Formats: sequence, C-alpha cells, structure tokens
Amino acid sequence: MQPRVDFISLGVRSVDASRRFYAEGLGWPVHREFPGDVVFIQVNHGLILSLWDAAQMHAEAGVGVPGPVPCITLSHNLPSTEAVDRVMAEAASAGATIVAAPVTQPWGGYSGYFADPDGFRWEVAYNPTWTVDDAGKVTV
Repeated sequence: MQPRVDFISLGVRSVDASRRFYAEGLGWPVHREFPGDVVFIQVNHGLILSLWDAAQMHAEAGVGVPGPVPCITLSHNLPSTEAVDRVMAEAASAGATIVAAPVTQPWGGYSGYFADPDGFRWEVAYNPTWTVDDAGKVTV
C-alpha cells in the first residue's frame, strides 16, 4: 500500500448544515454533491474532503452506533478491483482487522474497510469516476 490519502470522510449529523458551514461559511468550493447524502470538496492536490451522512457512513464502514466522537475514514483509491483486494490482503497481513470485505457499492465503485490497531477506518476503493490530473484537480 502506498503512503497516500485521497479522501478524508467525515460522518456528519446533517449534510446540509455541514455544507452551509464549509461551502457558504468558509467559502470552500463544492466539487460535487448528492443533496442530503454527501458533499465533496477538493481541499488539496488530489485530496477530497467528503461530508457524508453519518448513518450511511457508519453502515458502510462497519462502525456500530455512533459514539461521542464522529466517524472519520481515510480513503486510499486504486485503479482496479484487483488492486483493492491485494491492498486489503496486505493490510490484513500487517495486522489490520477487516471490518467490511470489499464489495460493489451502490455508488458504482468497489470498496472495503479495515481498522488499524486503534480502530481508525481505512476505506480501500476503486472508483471508476475518480481521476486526478497533472495539476492535482480531482474529477469524481
């Protein structure tokens, strides 16, 4: 697994309120959104901040009932489903706990989740719409 983070996903109580804060309050440009479900904001070279409905995020990432600390995932995007399976196997060999085996997701990609020794979730994903150009601009 390359040392790289492509997405930082925050499980938020209200996608609309978070959108107002980040996009309208802070002036961060919305890259793409699915109202009420998720908002993508490009925050750096090849890096997206995802504001995701917490209940949906918890379900997909294999997190139980939300606790006092909101859910956060770090995402590692890869060019194929085979690469996702390979990296998930590497993570398991390194001692990660596989919390959600890779599957085809309703959003059209293929992803799974592992937890590091402290329980932080890593999403390992193939997203057929994900590209980063030479300038670092993401297309999702």
